[in-house]
Parts: sequence; structure tokens; C-alpha cells
Amino acid sequence: MKAPIVTLLTDFGTKDHYVASMKGVILKVNPRCQVVDITHEVNPQDIAEGAFILANAYSYFPEGTVHLAVVDPEVGGKRNPLLIVTERYFFVGPDNGLFSLVLQREEIKEVYCLTKKRFFLREVSSTFHGRDLFSPVAGHLTLGVSPPSFGQKIDSWKTIGFPTPVLKPGRIEGQVIHIDSFGNLITNIEGKQLNLFKKDQPFSIFIGRRQIKGIRKGYWDAIRGELVCLIGSAGFLEIAVREGDARRMLKVSKGSCVEIRIDRKR
Repeated sequence: MKAPIVTLLTDFGTKDHYVASMKGVILKVNPRCQVVDITHEVNPQDIAEGAFILANAYSYFPEGTVHLAVVDPEVGGKRNPLLIVTERYFFVGPDNGLFSLVLQREEIKEVYCLTKKRFFLREVSSTFHGRDLFSPVAGHLTLGVSPPSFGQKIDSWKTIGFPTPVLKPGRIEGQVIHIDSFGNLITNIEGKQLNLFKKDQPFSIFIGRRQIKGIRKGYWDAIRGELVCLIGSAGFLEIAVREGDARRMLKVSKGSCVEIRIDRKR
């Protein structure tokens, strides 16, 4: 039998003891677990960034994986602790919109508010539910404890909205929704949407004060230091600099406008 998998996504960083403590709790509950880090470098308290990263990673894991995600500005407050059961996975974390994008892609079976304290650590800190509440629940899930055992079934939970591109005559108006560690600018314009819009017509992408003609096949399809557009691995239009940092070059940030226009015929 294969070892069960628990993934971790947080904004805790790796300097302090937080992540190691969570892993220790999981492994105490089930020493056979395989604990995999998605990332611990989500910008502090940036729920939307955590949601984006989780949504682009979770589906590459085997079915039955427990995804534990904690980006939790309201830890210790009134927000609910959740267990979400979908057709393929389990998701454990705070009810603050962190799972919004995942739940657009997964078929939800059941959602529970975690209330059964016997599955928590004996003492639950008001500032570290990741260790004291979510980690032991994740560990017990891998032992086969049934989801209803953890709490009360609920039928509503918090979601956060993500901006969608606006289609207008001859142009698409979008924005930067994520900036990765390379400084690549990931927009909310999907490659499929772009293809339907342009219909083999020449087009340009405008961001900041720059105009970029068309898209390339990959980073390699440019000279060093050149600004390029391409469809990235997440399926969205991406603006990058070959062996450089597009964010620094363009001096833009999340939320910056991106516009695609069909080139006028001369």
C-alpha cells in the first residue's frame, strides 16, 4: 500500500519553526505519511495568491491526497476551520476564500466545519491553528477517519472573487493576477480566450508604456533581455523577460492593466 500524501501550502516562510512543527504533528499521527511542500513563500496574508498557487498545483497529485493550506489573517477569530471533500481530494484549512479557485474546478461532495476537539492537539493556540488544529486533522484523515467524524456538515462557505477579462470590440482588457519568483507577470487572460479573440489576426499586448507584438512559443524564443509574451504552464498569457525580471523592467505590480488589441491594417 502506498504511503498517504499530505501537501502543505502556507505563508509561513522557512526561517522559523512553523512548518517543521506542522510536519511533526502530522507524522506523529501517521508516521507513514509523505509530506510534500507546495510552497511556504506565499506573500504574508495574501489569500488570493495562495488560492492561485494551490489551484495550479493540487491536481498533479494522486487522488486521495490531503491538501492542507494555511494563509490565515483571521486565525483565532470567527472564521470556520474547514474540511472539504471532493470527488478526488481532501482540503483542510480556514474558511476565508483560500479554496475558491480549487472549488471552481472540483466536484464538491461534502464540507465540514471542524468542531471535534478530540482530533486537535490538547492545547490549541489562538495564533497557530496550522499546527494545533489543521495538521492533526490532516494526519487522521490519512489514517482513514471518516470526514463526518471531524465535525458538522455545512452548506455554505466563503469565496473570494477573481477578476475576469473584459472583452470589447477589437480588444481584451485584463490584468496581472500573479507574479512568480522569476518576475514573470501572469495575467487573467487564458490562452484559449486569446485564440478565440484573435482568430489568426496580428495583435499586440500593451502593459505599462510598452507594446509587445504577438506571442512566442517559449522563453527560448527570444534573445537575452528581450520582453516577450507567451502562454505559460498554467494556461494564461504571461509576460516575461528572457533571463530577466519583467516586474522590474516594467515597474508594474499585481492588478496592473494588460490590454490586447488587434493590429490595425494599414
